[in-house]
Amino acid sequence: MRRTLHTTLSGDLDGPLTVYAIVAAAAAYAPTQESLVVTLDGEPADLSQLVGPHGTRLHCFGTEPGTAHPVHFALAYDAVLDGEAAPPLDDPVDLPTYLRPSRYCESDRLGRFARTQFGGLTGAALIEAVSGWVHDNVAYVPGSTGPSHSTLDVLESRRGVCRDHAHLVISLLRARNTPARFVSVWAPGLAPMEFHAVAEAWSDGQWQVLDPTRLAPRRTMVRIATGRDAADSAFLSSYGAGLRLTGYTVRAEADELRADDHLAPVVLT
Repeated sequence: MRRTLHTTLSGDLDGPLTVYAIVAAAAAYAPTQESLVVTLDGEPADLSQLVGPHGTRLHCFGTEPGTAHPVHFALAYDAVLDGEAAPPLDDPVDLPTYLRPSRYCESDRLGRFARTQFGGLTGAALIEAVSGWVHDNVAYVPGSTGPSHSTLDVLESRRGVCRDHAHLVISLLRARNTPARFVSVWAPGLAPMEFHAVAEAWSDGQWQVLDPTRLAPRRTMVRIATGRDAADSAFLSSYGAGLRLTGYTVRAEADELRADDHLAPVVLT
């Protein structure tokens, strides 16, 4: 399978700050072609890469004190991937890490609800039931939530975007003692096209992808970042002065798409 990825991000930096972009395919992939270019007011920026857990790649750039502001930034990432990557190596600390509550996944406050809805279920039956319940009971509504909305907000409103669906699945599974984690992905075949978020749950000795939105073919997905929740995988974050995003495009294509891929149980590679 060949997957072709492209994104451009642009905006203004108002003062000295550090910016982290998390848009590149995870380090486990071996792209046939790949480039990431950042410019500041049209000039190439100093760019560094950090590799985090599960191959998450952070690309860092920014402006220094004394720089005239605002500064216009532009980021362009392109990659072509042929074949698949090996699943990320498991670390023994992963399972306890992904059983704990986190910023957006308040599993410690969902115990009673999870027991009522899914009591008596374990393993694959539990995972399928939780993902199906979220799909059936939470509407996918673009723009219905913001960066501060947590699982409890989404459970109350029954509306959200892909990250909210993933957060609720993760929270309910953790509340039932099943390790679950958040994954941001490129998703060829997704409609509408966007960066996408899914959950992974530990089942039968491996991490299985769960996409309760059922909007994207699972077999085409490309891992970007993996973590406790969306706080670990924001595609753009800044620390210091202000950042204003003014332009944003995402395109992901695959040469193999199947109509039933949104339902297939898969391991993300």
